[in-house]
Amino acid sequence: MSVRGLSLFTWTQAKLYVREPIATFFTMFFAPLMLVLFGLIYGNEPSEVLGGRGSMDVTVPAYLGIIIVTVGLIGLPIQTSVNRELGILRRYRVTPLRPLTYIVADVTSYWVMALAGMVLLVVVAKLAYDVRFEGDILSVLVGFTLCTLSFLAIGFVIASFAPSARVAQTVGMVIAYPMMFLCGATIPLELLPSSVQQIAAFLPLTYVVKLMRGLWVGEPWSALWLEVTVLTAVLVGCGLVSARFFRWE
Repeated sequence: MSVRGLSLFTWTQAKLYVREPIATFFTMFFAPLMLVLFGLIYGNEPSEVLGGRGSMDVTVPAYLGIIIVTVGLIGLPIQTSVNRELGILRRYRVTPLRPLTYIVADVTSYWVMALAGMVLLVVVAKLAYDVRFEGDILSVLVGFTLCTLSFLAIGFVIASFAPSARVAQTVGMVIAYPMMFLCGATIPLELLPSSVQQIAAFLPLTYVVKLMRGLWVGEPWSALWLEVTVLTAVLVGCGLVSARFFRWE
């Protein structure tokens, strides 16, 4: 796998992603807009319910889950299915470009777009609400990468079985949007009814939100072992399934 070929193909994939206005909007601008909207409603005053932190202090790391789930469950399955329908994947397979190069470049480009969305969200949050950050930047990046890869693996599973781009879009949205509102990605988990919290315990986005919130406030990795274990299991399990059933044509 040529490093130069990989970097060029990754750059190409990222440019193709940016040219999709819907995908770009939900990855880059949806979470910051939600932040501003709820910030105008709730502000960022410290609250005992939220452990002495403001609503925006808690919401920003949780909103990273919106970016991750959008890229993983909507962006990747749709674009991959479109490429399959147009015969692009089949052409990739008969060129000197190795399948592994395509997959690595594809994953890297989605990770880069998710990271760009994360940076924009944090900048807006800091400028608008002066959100508190008590964690370690490197730990947050590592956690963000684990969360993103886990949901990209789920996205590949959807793309593997979806017969068309329309089906991939429908399945991705049906899974993604309920999770956004049930797992604390839009409303803090502490404010959700206990019945909803019980349901959220079975949804992978819950562990993304808990991991990112924990790392954001400086909790050690040892205290977040459950979240790391669940997300790693999702990554490995879905990765194996997609490797077995992924279709190039």
